[in-house]
This record gives sequence, C-alpha cells and structure tokens, in this order.
Amino acid sequence: MLMELNIVPLGHGESFSADLAEVLKIIDDSGLDYRLTASGTDIEGSWEELMDVARRCHKEMRRKARRVVTTIKIDDYGERTHQLAAMVRSVEEKVGKPLRK
Repeated sequence: MLMELNIVPLGHGESFSADLAEVLKIIDDSGLDYRLTASGTDIEGSWEELMDVARRCHKEMRRKARRVVTTIKIDDYGERTHQLAAMVRSVEEKVGKPLRK
C-alpha cells in the first residue's frame, strides 16, 4: 500500500523546512520505504504502519503550529510490495529511458 503524505503548518511563516525535517526524521526512523518529493512524501507500508506514521507526523507538526493541514492519499493495490520503485520503473520502460527523479 502506498500513501502520499503532505503536511502544512498554517500561520507559521513562509518557510517551514526545519519543521518538515523533524517530520522526515519520524518517517525515516519508521524503517518504511519512502521518497521525499517537492510537494509531499510517498511512503510504502501496511495500513497500520502508514496510519501510525501519519499520526505521529501530524502530531509532531501540531506541536510546532497552532493549525496543521494534513493530506493523505492512499493507493491500495492489494498485497503488492515494492511499488514505489516498480511504478516509476514501469513508466520509464514505456518512455524508453530513465526519467529525472
């Protein structure tokens, strides 16, 4: 199962990369496979693992900001695993070359 996680603190100024770094430590320490992107983080794991990480990340950001908007998108493709890399590889094969990451 894949989850796209996006956490935005509101009323916290324009730059919040230091706060996001703290959230990324939680994700990294989870041991789950993930990819940081410019607009969110893609994480692979079980439902329970993903919800636990999302909850802990939201809670950490909530300690730093009075208001936090957390967006979660789930891609549930049954029991398939290693989808973070496989989905990119599949598109690259169809394009015929590696794409920028």
